[in-house]
Amino acid sequence: MSFNYTVYDVTLSPLTPLHIGSGRTLLNEFDYAVYKERAWRINENALLDAQNADDPRLVELLSRTPPAQLLKPADFRPDSPFIRYKLGGKPRASGRGAQLQEMLKTARDEAYLPGSSLKGAIRTALAWQGWAEKKMKPDARDLERNRKFAGRRIEKKIMGPDANHDLLRALHVGDSVAVGKDCFMVLNAQALTPGSLGTPIELEAVAPDTPFHLNIKVDKQLFSQWAKQHHLKLGGNAVWLDNLAQTIQQHTAQRLKDELAWYKDRRGAEITAGFYRQLLGASLPANACLLQLGWGSGWGGKTYGSHLTGDQPFMERIISNYRLAKGKRRSGDPFPKSRRVAAQVVKDNWGKAKQRPAMPMGWALMEMTEKKP
Repeated sequence: MSFNYTVYDVTLSPLTPLHIGSGRTLLNEFDYAVYKERAWRINENALLDAQNADDPRLVELLSRTPPAQLLKPADFRPDSPFIRYKLGGKPRASGRGAQLQEMLKTARDEAYLPGSSLKGAIRTALAWQGWAEKKMKPDARDLERNRKFAGRRIEKKIMGPDANHDLLRALHVGDSVAVGKDCFMVLNAQALTPGSLGTPIELEAVAPDTPFHLNIKVDKQLFSQWAKQHHLKLGGNAVWLDNLAQTIQQHTAQRLKDELAWYKDRRGAEITAGFYRQLLGASLPANACLLQLGWGSGWGGKTYGSHLTGDQPFMERIISNYRLAKGKRRSGDPFPKSRRVAAQVVKDNWGKAKQRPAMPMGWALMEMTEKKP
């Protein structure tokens, strides 16, 4: 059997800060230090190895000393053996033990885009498209009781009944090439509600305009005569993979409209609303699309979104049954009620500093070029 693949060279360029978490929380003075308006990630092992561990009194002292206090001003340079990497900016919180959420990296502390994160965003867009093509309607009988797998039956109807017959069996998304250590920044993210900004969440993030390069491969063999002879029929629609960027963009266009509608009437969110207006007005070639991935994409970026919110009684039922709303909520209130945004510090007319929403997170431009055999 000869294999038949279509391979694409893909460039994914973040337009706003991107955070894909490792699941680890870094602590000020223990995992990182702040020096001259920058955060520096400490190489704890190298720093401790450089101490005189033969002296029992010193060992006892080191056990009680945060690693940052062992650093000297001359150590704060990128080529220092005691520094793993530096970040642009510093967290707002400056006390010992202040938290910074770690970004996923390679073993060499280099930024990269995991293929699984991109494939997850693609899957959401294709499932949204499948719902529309099948003219499906929200039906509580399709939902499972476990909130983690609530939409699994719906997904099987659209994408295929099991892993062997799932459409995305034919889609292979590789990890990107590592892009180094110079693109990390500290991001102050906050949850924006109709009334205010929430508690700051400090994140490591990849700065905008940091292009990731990777390959996407479509296995055409799974749609061939050979597949038919072996009674192998995948779910979904092969056309979605043939026109992947355009299919994703259809989902994105609806998300951009929904997000703009939410932000445009929020006082102080003019920058964010303007960003969405700009994306909505963008003219893209057929091989390019916009999509949102990573932390901050929210409920709308990981579900069927507009297909569900259009049926208010259904939404009220699942919000209640799966306890999706936090805090007090009245029936009919918008859901979700908040968005995660990057915040910026501005000064009012009296010179008082305050926070205001700036950019949403994780929006990127994806460009695909087919590789010739």
